[in-house]
Amino acid sequence: MLRTEKVLQLRGQQGRAVRVVREHYLRPDVPCRSALCRSAQCRAACARDGKLLSDDVTHYVVPDCRVVQEYLEILEFPELKGIIFMQTACQAVQHQKGRRQYNKLRNLLKDPRHDCTVFANEFHQHCYLPREKGESMEKWQTRNIYNAAAWYHNHCLGQMPVVMVTEDEDAIRQYGNETEGVFVISFKNYLDNFWPDLKAAHELFDSIVQARRERESESQENHGKEYPEHLPVEILEAGIKSGRYLQGTLNVNKHRAQLEAFVRLQGVGSKDTELQSDILIYGSKARNRAIHGDVVVVELLPVHEWKGRTVALCENETEDKAPADTTGDPMPTGKVVGIMQKNWRDYVVTFPSKEESQSQGRNAQKVLVTPWDYRIPKIRISTQQAEALQEFRVVVRIDSWESTSLYPNGHFVRVLGRIGDLEGEIAAILVENSICAAPFSEIQMREMPVSSPKNPWKVSPEEAKKRLDLRDTHLIFSIDPKGCEDVDDALSVRTLPNGNLELGVHIADVTHFVAANSYTDVEARARATTYYLADRRHDMLPSVLSADLCSLLSGVDRYAVSVLWELEKESYETLRVQYTRTLIRSAYKLEYETAQALLDGDTSAVGDILELKGLDEGTRQKKLAELVWAISKLTDVARRVRAKRDRCGALELEGIEIRVQLDDKRNIHDLIPKQPLEVHETVAECMILANHWVAKRIAEDFPHQALLRQHPPPRQEFFAELRECANAKGFSIDTRSNKALAESLDRAHDPSDPIVNKLLRSMATHAMSNALYFSTGSCPEEQFHHYGLALERYTHFTSPIRRYADIVVHRLLMAATLGGARGEGKDSIISNKDLEELCRHINNRNRAAQRAQKQSTELFQCMYFRDRSAESDERCVADGVIYSIRTNGVLVFVPRYGIKGAAYMKNKEGLVISCQGAGSCQWKPGSLHRSQHQITSTTTTGDSLTLSLFDHITVSISPEGRKRKRHRHRPKDNIALQVRILVQTSRCHAESIKLEIISNAPHRTADAEAARESFHVVRSDLVKEVSQCAEEAQRAQERARLEVMDEECREFCQTKGPSLYQLLEEIRELALLDVTQDIRT
Repeated sequence: MLRTEKVLQLRGQQGRAVRVVREHYLRPDVPCRSALCRSAQCRAACARDGKLLSDDVTHYVVPDCRVVQEYLEILEFPELKGIIFMQTACQAVQHQKGRRQYNKLRNLLKDPRHDCTVFANEFHQHCYLPREKGESMEKWQTRNIYNAAAWYHNHCLGQMPVVMVTEDEDAIRQYGNETEGVFVISFKNYLDNFWPDLKAAHELFDSIVQARRERESESQENHGKEYPEHLPVEILEAGIKSGRYLQGTLNVNKHRAQLEAFVRLQGVGSKDTELQSDILIYGSKARNRAIHGDVVVVELLPVHEWKGRTVALCENETEDKAPADTTGDPMPTGKVVGIMQKNWRDYVVTFPSKEESQSQGRNAQKVLVTPWDYRIPKIRISTQQAEALQEFRVVVRIDSWESTSLYPNGHFVRVLGRIGDLEGEIAAILVENSICAAPFSEIQMREMPVSSPKNPWKVSPEEAKKRLDLRDTHLIFSIDPKGCEDVDDALSVRTLPNGNLELGVHIADVTHFVAANSYTDVEARARATTYYLADRRHDMLPSVLSADLCSLLSGVDRYAVSVLWELEKESYETLRVQYTRTLIRSAYKLEYETAQALLDGDTSAVGDILELKGLDEGTRQKKLAELVWAISKLTDVARRVRAKRDRCGALELEGIEIRVQLDDKRNIHDLIPKQPLEVHETVAECMILANHWVAKRIAEDFPHQALLRQHPPPRQEFFAELRECANAKGFSIDTRSNKALAESLDRAHDPSDPIVNKLLRSMATHAMSNALYFSTGSCPEEQFHHYGLALERYTHFTSPIRRYADIVVHRLLMAATLGGARGEGKDSIISNKDLEELCRHINNRNRAAQRAQKQSTELFQCMYFRDRSAESDERCVADGVIYSIRTNGVLVFVPRYGIKGAAYMKNKEGLVISCQGAGSCQWKPGSLHRSQHQITSTTTTGDSLTLSLFDHITVSISPEGRKRKRHRHRPKDNIALQVRILVQTSRCHAESIKLEIISNAPHRTADAEAARESFHVVRSDLVKEVSQCAEEAQRAQERARLEVMDEECREFCQTKGPSLYQLLEEIRELALLDVTQDIRT
């Protein structure tokens, strides 16, 4: 190893240049990572590193620093193979392009689908060249990369030509003919000569070049500034530390994107700062070129300049001013003074129509495109394809946003599909949420076990010996939704010889097939979760695992990781717990509806159990009795476990899950709300129990590097709307703790209208903070608590097929329980720092998965209603409930379809709604009066209409603009009103649901909706009954214990208190009594 010195010019805290000299070590054995290498030492090092550069290419290509920085998107094309990224170029991206671009490069290098590698040229003694005196950084980088390219060619014994691509004309002239077999050309010449038919790469190259030229010319032409300059990083960091500035993430209000954005604080710099709420950023000028998702630095405005958030209903319009009477109380307001991290991504946009493009100006090549996401500003791009792409969704990327420009500059990337086409809209949802739906690569599939109808996978005898075999001793079965293929979990319960119960939760052993840091593991880590859309899913793991070898299907042998509890036969208290790798064979694959029918004693469901078909009557009845006993016993245990959590403050929250029902041709047949069943709760409680006990075990064994899941307590201001709505019905909601909230929600029950409790629980759910994964080494122990579940330790262990967090937890559990015995698992444990970064990534991907699922459901809701009307389809008339009052209208919830929308009572012209008799509603001059729980529309002629919280109304669905006749129904005691749901189409954005008041005809009965609530009442009663039984048993035990203590007190003259605290309290009371008596005397 050779020691040398590396001179760096760094900037100090005061902004002054500092010359730093660091030791720099050079080695001769840096691995080249090429399959052509003939050096034994190098090949050994390459074997340890894993990924090798293919030898099945015509040449190797080495991009210089500028090419990597400017054209990384093109280098991501899978057609470009044999790319060698030099360390010098990678470091230039890291230091000059920021973390996001650098992470993009790192992910490209890790991706097994791309034939590329990195070569640490600056640590190789024959490749590193020290910087000469007076030499610019760019020239030194180019000289260093060329020297490494020449060494690489010679190292491979000239077997492969090396092409260095650069934008430096001097380098092309200087090095072009210097070394035989090493070619130095421009990137454009490279594409023209080597990839003439790769049209997409050429179009992207032209777009990037055009965008760069536009930026350069614009910076020369424009001298006036539209926005203030951002402050230097040094000043921002000092300001944050002193408390003058605050740092947080910018969240733009999608309903008023031009006006409102909020900054959620990441932590205040000053200890004296008492600011707890978000900071309002009002107007685009105050936003100062920050884009939704950026990490920004904010300066608070003086208190007299603070503004309130909008409380009126508003559409996604380009309004730049809000009416004065539509804002709430003033809140902390600020302006953006700098951006710490730009979280720019790919954006789906739409080109302007022909009429709009004619009005945009003289330069036809510069086009303002409108992003699909309302929160993103229009983007200026340069292209000659604007007219041809008017009817398509396309992807663009932002390059810069100068202070002299009203809009950011970007470039065209690719076309997604036609506007309104299902596949194109789904592709837009995936791009907007940065979801990769690419198929698994060939190298990943080569890691998979072989399993086919002719050659099915079988259990290894050697592996079977290492596992606890439960195939003949346990009745194991799974309960899942209809059509489920990725069966993660199975359950078992049996009576032990000593009379106690054994409860078992058996989870697919994914880590047996997915080795740590394998290609499959790296891909699963990048995806982090399986993405479930309304009509499809994108798996985290290849289907050979997710739908076959790791899926706990019935009648086949599978590897599992099991948690087995021994429970006391009457109280079900845990006596012993065992974690182990097992070999299981599930006996039944049940659907939720079938299991619920068996639980309810409905024997007609037996025909749906495939495993019981073909058996003789005696055998079938015997097996059925065993299965019914197991389901009933599991439910009994689950009720007791849930009751215990309820006593600690567990919340029963509410959410509407809508399932899209497709016909044989994959057309939308219906939208079905998920029906709550008690068996759902049974399975969920067993999974929660397993997750809780696994969390306790791994946190105990790995106190500084265990992956747990926390649910922080919500901020109290988020409960304001919940408390206000509850007050309208005479209920009081106590939000001081999870237990107080749970008890309040249980009491907030209106016997005449069960939907009230459902809505209140939905509001409570909306007020909750998000549950997050975290590393135990990066968080104080008092923050480990899970607020919603009322558990001190919690993690995710039960779904490793579809969640990468569970895979990490499986490895931790195996290292904790089996590592010492077998000496395995410890090497797969992630350090706290790496685990903290991984948790951030998984949390981000989980949020993306939730958004994508919600957006795809909304897409199918719009498609379902687009071609239907109330005249031809009775499903287009449904019950709706008013759940929020605003200054210009109301918010309505439609339980049947899980739709929430705004119904305006005042339009943009200032007219108010007027309904007369049974006729249709009209817009007339008048005014609105809003009180806490109701809103009244009064016209100048004296007509009035009043709407109150929790009023039921009839909702009628029809496409926008279609005329419809009124529906008359039997009147009830609530308000008589009809609201039409419109499917609002948009060229640039996703279709949306819009509500419109059309008639004061009586509303439809809500009997069907009340029937749907019946289970919740029954379930709550069951839980309360179990809770009361448990509490009575505890009180009986306490009374018996106190009786024994009374006898001891009489015998030994001791205090009656069961604790030292009570003893001291008695002494204090006696002391106070004595003092008082002394004073009186």
